[in-house]
Amino acid sequence: MSSAIPSAAVVALLFCAAAIALSRFEIALVSLPLIVCVALAWQRRPADSDASVITAELAGQTDDAKLRYDIRIDPPDHGDLAQLRVVILDNPIGEFTVDARGATVPGTVPIVHSGPQDLLGIHYRLIGEDAAFVSEPPAPITVRRTVSPSYSPVSSLPLPPVLHGLTGTHVSTRPGDGGEFRDIHPFTPGDRLRRIDWKATARRAQTPGELYVRRTTATADAAVLLVVDSRDDVGENIASWNQTSSALQGLSSMDVARTAASSLAAGYIKAGDRVGFQDLASSDRVIQHGGGSRHLSRVLRAIELTGPSGPVLHRVRAPLVVPGVLIYVFSTFLDDEAGRMAVLWRGAGHRVIAVDVLPTARAGRLPREQVLAHRIIMMERADRIRGLSGYGIDVLAWNDSDHDATRTAMLRTLSLPVAVRR
Repeated sequence: MSSAIPSAAVVALLFCAAAIALSRFEIALVSLPLIVCVALAWQRRPADSDASVITAELAGQTDDAKLRYDIRIDPPDHGDLAQLRVVILDNPIGEFTVDARGATVPGTVPIVHSGPQDLLGIHYRLIGEDAAFVSEPPAPITVRRTVSPSYSPVSSLPLPPVLHGLTGTHVSTRPGDGGEFRDIHPFTPGDRLRRIDWKATARRAQTPGELYVRRTTATADAAVLLVVDSRDDVGENIASWNQTSSALQGLSSMDVARTAASSLAAGYIKAGDRVGFQDLASSDRVIQHGGGSRHLSRVLRAIELTGPSGPVLHRVRAPLVVPGVLIYVFSTFLDDEAGRMAVLWRGAGHRVIAVDVLPTARAGRLPREQVLAHRIIMMERADRIRGLSGYGIDVLAWNDSDHDATRTAMLRTLSLPVAVRR
């Protein structure tokens, strides 16, 4: 409330009191305009603000990786102005006052991270006519959006040691149709007549009616499980590791994990394989193995919705997975939990690839104590990753760059048979 309203009320009461004390009616008439002004201002005061007054919508994306937004102010019953305080990515950009009669405030929000995030926060209150009354500020309006991660094509795809599918694009070890040449075998009941090799029969047949068939290997698909460790999210800016502002992080580990998981999911499903998804920090976010474009959309949606879960979750045993599956574990490996799950899966006979998603660190101007602490953490992390290699777990560093030659070469190496790699 403006100070003019109580001042006018007090002055009107003083005139009324003087009129009574002096028994002069004309003095009371002087207070009548003040009383009318106070009554009109009270009647036209803006009501408490609600979410229907302010609406914010995100428009299309600009060429410089930004999202346009429009803040619309619907004309309230009584109110001339609206005082706004806009927060973009946890950073206030300032306060300003606009006309409350159908005004629109445009702007842009930079796309810094992928996944679910609060892009825009709006704090506001309404100002009545002549700034006589100001409404109480309501709960702020938050505009939340899930940004899809970008993913790059993967040319080399490692496979599990055993293929269990009945059809697919990979050559298996069992006899069947669709694969490469296997051997020449005597004709047995169930063999197709079109597979009879007459040249081999002419060379090998010892008795009349003895036939030989040309056998091939069957094709199969691979079962791949993507496990994302979402218990924490650290950025490339080391100074922001103990802060909550996402704008100061730069590229974060969850950004790299979403990109890596999306790239591998798209690569395997387009190759005809079956892909599943699990969140290491939650037992609810699980997608069973499947293939096809619809299943790829479900997996990509689950990956982009995965965000940091906060508290550290300790599992007594690793989640059960189907036999013969290739497991990717996406983690920063800053603690032992993700590595312990990978070791348990490896002990169960699965092939496990540990994907390091920690972005390249930027120290900046850090105090000496923080630089020393970061160096100790990195040494412990390096020992932890070397320990995974000792258990037979392949380690893949997914670099920030979309065209990382080292990552491509490592994927090509992991795609080779074990005997060739050794």
